[in-house]
Amino acid sequence: MKEINLNGITFLRPVREGTSEWYYAMDYDNGDLFELQELYHFENGSSFEGNQLYLIHYPDGEVIEPIPSDSVSALGEPVYYDGKISFVRVDFSCEKIYIHQFDCSSREVSLIDEIPLSSVENCYNLRLFEHPLTLTRQPNDGTLELIWPVKKTIQITEKESFFYLEGNCLYFNRWFEDPFFREETVIRDKDTGQILEVLSGDVHIMPNGEMWHLK
Repeated sequence: MKEINLNGITFLRPVREGTSEWYYAMDYDNGDLFELQELYHFENGSSFEGNQLYLIHYPDGEVIEPIPSDSVSALGEPVYYDGKISFVRVDFSCEKIYIHQFDCSSREVSLIDEIPLSSVENCYNLRLFEHPLTLTRQPNDGTLELIWPVKKTIQITEKESFFYLEGNCLYFNRWFEDPFFREETVIRDKDTGQILEVLSGDVHIMPNGEMWHLK
């Protein structure tokens, strides 16, 4: 049995999408940035400890902490794209959102960009997506916000949940109860928000990045 020391964290999940070599472990509800933002403000930063992110390489079990946790910032869920693992770090003290990248070959961490935290109302559903790398936020108001590298708001329906970006296509899961529960996949144009296609059922992204249409 292989022993993996993650300092007490027992949550482990594959880094999405397109790699079977890298897993990640996080505390604080899988890097929920909104929850951590509220916790930071509730504690006035006095006893806030941030959260931890570990990258674990399979099959050897190598454990890497790309950026150590600190008392002023929070780390978001990582994504894999083009041989690199990217993740968000929100610094609440200087009110900045940083986008970092871990090179899987060199094992080096670099800073891609930084944007003001004021670019978003709050960190609710603030997440990175890949193909290409894009920072998004989905509030509960029937919109999807593209935050970085281009800032744009797209009108959707309140029953749509964004889950995948590929090229110029945004993929949403939409559900109905009429009267029985059913799902469909809505594909929208990233530039206009217009619906390009609606598929019955769901689309599942496999570890190698392949899309499986479940219907």
